[in-house]
Amino acid sequence: MNRRELSGPGSGVPGIRAVRRAAPVLVLAIALICGAVAAGMLWNAGARADRALAAHRHQVQATTTGRAVDPPAVSRQNVVPRSVAPAVWEYPDNVHRSGTVQVPPRTPQGRTVAVWVDDNGAPARPPATGADRALTALAGGTGAAAVAGAVGVGVIAAVRRCAEGGRLAAWEREWEQVEPVWSGRLRRGSGPGTGEE
Repeated sequence: MNRRELSGPGSGVPGIRAVRRAAPVLVLAIALICGAVAAGMLWNAGARADRALAAHRHQVQATTTGRAVDPPAVSRQNVVPRSVAPAVWEYPDNVHRSGTVQVPPRTPQGRTVAVWVDDNGAPARPPATGADRALTALAGGTGAAAVAGAVGVGVIAAVRRCAEGGRLAAWEREWEQVEPVWSGRLRRGSGPGTGEE
């Protein structure tokens, strides 16, 4: 019996080897597709949410009535540090408002700054930019691709482990039949007095 015959059932079959090679590529393709679909869905959902929010956000010009106050040390981790200052503005038309708004650091009193307000004229978060939406979609798509890839790798590993266990068990059974002949040792129950010679 040659080495290929001793290597276990299915181990030398070209189709199985091709499937083994194709499985990681298939997992990668599925992970990329999942990532792209997730990113697209997040982009579209973000665009709808941003359009809805933008309909209720208004940019107005406010005038500071005091000097800017630096942000506390805890918030200095922001990419763009923002200070706050008291200010006055009008929104809706001819309705005077006042409050604390975000301003660039070291903004002096009497400076005009652009602020975002809601439909009632209260300071509000500005609508997200396309860059913010792209970053969210990219992060979500990358996360979805990573999860899909990890699941795929886990499935491949589990299938390979099961297949390997089956191959080893079959190899052991075949070896029990071949080893006595191959090594010259007689099998149990054979020889003189057993009726087998």
